[in-house]
Amino acid sequence: MDVISIKDFPGIRIGNAQNVDGGTGCTVILSEGGMCAGLDVRGGGPASRESELLKPLANAQTIHAVLFGGGSAFGLDAGGGVMQFLEEKDIGFDVGVTKVPLVCQSDLFDLTVADPHCRPDKAMGYEACKNAYLDNYQDGNFGAGTGATVGKFKGMDFCMKSGIGSYAVQIGELKVGAIVAVNALGDIYDHHSGRIIAGLLNEDRNSFADSAKLLYQSYEVRENKFTGNTTIGAIITNAKFDKSQLCKIAGMTHNGYARSIRPVHTSADGDSIYALSVGTVAADCDMVGTLAADVMSEAILCAVRSAKSAYGYPALRDLNF
Repeated sequence: MDVISIKDFPGIRIGNAQNVDGGTGCTVILSEGGMCAGLDVRGGGPASRESELLKPLANAQTIHAVLFGGGSAFGLDAGGGVMQFLEEKDIGFDVGVTKVPLVCQSDLFDLTVADPHCRPDKAMGYEACKNAYLDNYQDGNFGAGTGATVGKFKGMDFCMKSGIGSYAVQIGELKVGAIVAVNALGDIYDHHSGRIIAGLLNEDRNSFADSAKLLYQSYEVRENKFTGNTTIGAIITNAKFDKSQLCKIAGMTHNGYARSIRPVHTSADGDSIYALSVGTVAADCDMVGTLAADVMSEAILCAVRSAKSAYGYPALRDLNF
């Protein structure tokens, strides 16, 4: 098994755009020729666009872009910029008078990080597409990871900075990669050691508080845990799968979330995973789904290791414990 770049998938372009001062951004995954896609949403509070297209019973067999954005539901405006860019390039579903790009989108909640009135918009979505053609994708505090934070069980006062991360491998002809914007309510674990590496800090900020342990201290109903959450990821593979198989792979990939984030899939998260097929390699669905979960866990590690301290929130690289 060889480690490769998330950029090593023919037929895929990935671009970031962000407003650093505003603390938000977006990341687009483009496919000019179209890609078959599935989706599995496990969190209770998703902000999404055109997700119905990815159900096996929907007519569309391919889509042209997936967009990850900040700004919560406000950031869904950025999808219009992706549509404009693709239509200008004559990319989309041919309806005779024009071509309609099929763009799916999921957004995370970063409104509490910097400027709550700065959100991805049509112009930023368009910019992300332009940057995809400039090959500008990078891990860390970029794109949808600009305002990403983790460990928010007690609010924003003791959380940490996270970002967007990627990881990809190749076995023979088969390639499987993951890209993920990590913005979780819970803590991040190294799936190799089982130790917390980022998340909720204690009162003195000199160790981790352990969100799960705090959660177990009381079963009193908490009406509002919505302090800024949602982890959004995608699996990219050059194996050939249909929508139902890709939905299964996306579901299996959530095992990677479960290994690396705790608590996860809560009512206050919108945790979502896309699975994208852009090739013709014949591969077993269960094998790819199992591998995808491992690759996703590595991408989550990459997201927190690549992040830099910002907006008053410390990143893993700056911890001294």
